[in-house]
Amino acid sequence: MSTINLYKHIAKGAVALFMFLLISGSAFSQTKVGYIDSKKIIDNMQEAKDAKTKLDNLVADWQKELTVLQDSVKKMKEDYDKKKLILTDQMKTDTEKKIKDVEDLVVNFRSLKFGDNGEYSQKQIEFMRPVYDKIFKAIEIVAKQDDYDYVFDRSGDFLLLFVNEKYDVTGKVQRVLEGKK
Repeated sequence: MSTINLYKHIAKGAVALFMFLLISGSAFSQTKVGYIDSKKIIDNMQEAKDAKTKLDNLVADWQKELTVLQDSVKKMKEDYDKKKLILTDQMKTDTEKKIKDVEDLVVNFRSLKFGDNGEYSQKQIEFMRPVYDKIFKAIEIVAKQDDYDYVFDRSGDFLLLFVNEKYDVTGKVQRVLEGKK
């Protein structure tokens, strides 16, 4: 399980506990909680569709490059298999090294583009950041206009999206940790 997934799992448990405490306590009658479905919002935003198209086009270009590299390896291997009986030991070694180098290039390219923290992940974040910023700003506006204390995401991609600052007890916790009560 990746670190991000572990954090999401822990956060989901914390949110579930928080919701249970809200519902079971008297605070529920005093607290206004809302939720959104971020997947539905994103699916209906033109900016998100444009970002997905841009990312898909980039991936298509990378796939073409990868296909060229893979075809090159395949051709090199086929040529080698046809000629290996007439090649000297040194020529065989050199050709095998060239094939291995191109295979390594394929693996490195795939990892660089599609691996963990690869360019795909980075571009996805880069292209979607303006969409998420716009959504978060809209959530903040609605939450403040309608006096919500908390806004959650029911799709689970983002858990807690808005918190009324009057519930922030960070300073109190820090003072207790410092022994100042």
